[in-house]
Amino acid sequence: MKIFSAADVGRLAPYDGLVEALREGFRSRVTVPLRHHHQTSDTSTLLLMPAWTDKWLGLKTLTLNAANGARGLPTVIASYLLIDNDTGVPAAIMDGTELTGRRTACASALAADYLARADASSLLLIGAGSLAPHFARAMAAVRPIRTIRIYNRTRAKAEALAAALAAEGFDAAATDDLAGACGEADIISCITSGHAIVLHGAWLKPGTHVDLVGAYRPDMREADAEVVARADCWVDVHETAAHEAGDLLQAAAEGRYDMGAIRGDLSQLVTGAVAGRSAAEQITLFKSCGAALEDLAAAVMVHLRGG
Repeated sequence: MKIFSAADVGRLAPYDGLVEALREGFRSRVTVPLRHHHQTSDTSTLLLMPAWTDKWLGLKTLTLNAANGARGLPTVIASYLLIDNDTGVPAAIMDGTELTGRRTACASALAADYLARADASSLLLIGAGSLAPHFARAMAAVRPIRTIRIYNRTRAKAEALAAALAAEGFDAAATDDLAGACGEADIISCITSGHAIVLHGAWLKPGTHVDLVGAYRPDMREADAEVVARADCWVDVHETAAHEAGDLLQAAAEGRYDMGAIRGDLSQLVTGAVAGRSAAEQITLFKSCGAALEDLAAAVMVHLRGG
């Protein structure tokens, strides 16, 4: 059985290649049961995420701990087990934290490839945690991102991330003016803990693409109902969104959105069953809840490239 470290996963799953692996994964036949949610403490959630094809079976175990930021630890910590589905023999175990960061960002980048304007060059990151640098690099793999602004509740973390991204060649800077930054951004990625509204629909300019990632339960949200009401919305997986897409579900409960108005999911986008962006002035929204299909596609990529 192969063992892949976080560094191995990073080396074997570059952002551009992983976007394409996910594109192919969403075109394929993959069985994805609803994931298990278990609240294991006041701050920690355990997710169990299986998926399989005729050839491969995978299982991710993942914890999300809202208190980890203050401890200097990632909010998301995970491991991944890949099994040969013909024999049941484990093929690989790998660092699931790096895998999750990359596949989450690349799923949003895949959506942006259909939903963001082709000339989108400015990105706003709301949240500067461990996922945020992955989103900068993944979005830059599908759009000509040059300018990145970063808003975070703790400015020092935004400044540290900005310095790291500037060293990679981006025009990156921290900002305290969230409303102003929203009004200038072509793409907005919200990557917070999802327990409080940080994005308001009144701040959005025409043509913006909004990427909502942090809220992974129905009682969580990052965006107010006006964001959802102003946008045309797509999701990663219809069935998961119906149970877990807190931003959309809460807007619907407030009478501002109809869940039946969801334009489509990633499988429908990549197969052409539904269209993506149709006008330059259109506000588009991708609600990511996370899908075990994404982990399986990423893990298989790492395993096969790892020799």
